[in-house]
Amino acid sequence: MTHSQDKIYARPHSTIDKFKFDNNVAGVFDDMIRRSIPNYEQIIASIGDIAAQTVQKNTNVYDLGCSLGTATISMRRKISTDNVKIIAVDNSESMIKRCSEHISAYRSDIPVELVCADINNINIENASVVVLNFTLQFLEPAARKQLITKIYNGLVGGGVLILSEKLQFSNTKIQHLLDELHLDFKRANGYSELEISQKRSALEDVMRTETAESHISRLNECGFQQASIWFQCFNFASMVAIK
Repeated sequence: MTHSQDKIYARPHSTIDKFKFDNNVAGVFDDMIRRSIPNYEQIIASIGDIAAQTVQKNTNVYDLGCSLGTATISMRRKISTDNVKIIAVDNSESMIKRCSEHISAYRSDIPVELVCADINNINIENASVVVLNFTLQFLEPAARKQLITKIYNGLVGGGVLILSEKLQFSNTKIQHLLDELHLDFKRANGYSELEISQKRSALEDVMRTETAESHISRLNECGFQQASIWFQCFNFASMVAIK
């Protein structure tokens, strides 16, 4: 599958609008995310592996904030358990439309239901795996605990939540070091200083990051007694929590 190149912030913008998952972003999202998140392919592949090991028969799998469906496709390829359905949810019509095209390009016995909706408004039922892959950071901080609680309540015993997030760090020296490493990663992937600074401005009020400790502590408060980071590169991490 060819990826259109992300040039959204390549030219100077007189005003920087808030980042949103519109048609422009949907069209280049594959390229944008691979050039912005270190080891993104590894995270996606491993989400498929974790789902294959933890999914339970006769249950649902949820991909919340599914964007183009890469995590859904990875899980669909690797799950071989009987009677499993994947429910992929995103509030961007542009993303859901492209997600549908991507999913129909791969044959599989596992049905996928695509839902265009706000993840705060959907029911989580009979789930054995729930994925929030770089999604929670775009929610209002006040709404995050409610969503995690809803996920916990909708999981069957032994069910798993996979949560990937960009992190912040309470230690300023560590924060600075990891920020610089991330910027170097983006530069190495061909992003200019202009693109980097304009995208940062667009994301400023839209993406609010938290520390790993805050995430683990919230998972515990919502009922997950077993929660840990399974992957980290620079200021990006993915956690797994088991009910």
